[in-house]
Amino acid sequence: MEYLIHIAILISIYGILGLSLNLVVGFTGLLSITQAAFYGIGAYTTAILLTGTGMNFFMAVILGMVISGVCSLAIGFVLSKFKDDYYALGSFGFNVIIYSIFLNWQSLTRGPLGIPGIPRPSMFGFTFSENVWFLVLSVVLLAIIYLVCQFITGSSFGRVLKAIREDEQAISVFGYRTLWYKLAIFVIGAMMASVAGSLFASYITFVDPSSFALTESIFILAIIILGGLANNKGAVIGAVCLILLPEILRFVGFPNDIAAQMRQVTYGVILILLMLYRPQGLVGEYRL
Repeated sequence: MEYLIHIAILISIYGILGLSLNLVVGFTGLLSITQAAFYGIGAYTTAILLTGTGMNFFMAVILGMVISGVCSLAIGFVLSKFKDDYYALGSFGFNVIIYSIFLNWQSLTRGPLGIPGIPRPSMFGFTFSENVWFLVLSVVLLAIIYLVCQFITGSSFGRVLKAIREDEQAISVFGYRTLWYKLAIFVIGAMMASVAGSLFASYITFVDPSSFALTESIFILAIIILGGLANNKGAVIGAVCLILLPEILRFVGFPNDIAAQMRQVTYGVILILLMLYRPQGLVGEYRL
């Protein structure tokens, strides 16, 4: 039972990450490979504040969102100078910079040693120490962010984002200042990713730089591509699939001496087949 609860918590965390990135990539068409950086900022902010000052978890979440928002606003201005592939490369570079800060600013982050002993959230004297209660908290936050995403994408603001994805120059002709729309959604996505980072830090009770490397951003991107771009349900479905699939393969009867390698090969083949026969993702509206 504890194993299933653990998997469900991870699905909730990555569901939030998928939703946050889908706003930027799926609905707006900005190929960002930097979501793990904001995920890490939320995690480290929460870890530092909870272990260093004893601040309440929910206050730390809000501060993490603010810091992620400020950082994303700054990098968003820089990335706005680039288009298409160069935008992706710029976001790639930002992820590397943030990872390097986590790794080398040892007086703040303890570098590769990480930050242990992060307490679980508490509210009105109740501590979410049991995993089942932490799952409830994670699902509630996932549901809130899902509803916020549904509201954004169903609003006139969301329709402008889709228009930017389809033809930015055309929508600019009608007087829309596309730069501000792109900056706004980039900041919103970063702040949502920060919430996932706060949950992760408090759940694992330990953070170190390896959890927020570039490969993590690529994994989050894979979630929304598999689930389906420009579809909020797809972001959650993608998280379910990519978290569950490796776990299911653990129970396949591969020989012990090659079990790990065979699981990786099978995992890769399944993903390739899905991309060949469902290039728009499982429930996506368009191809990347």
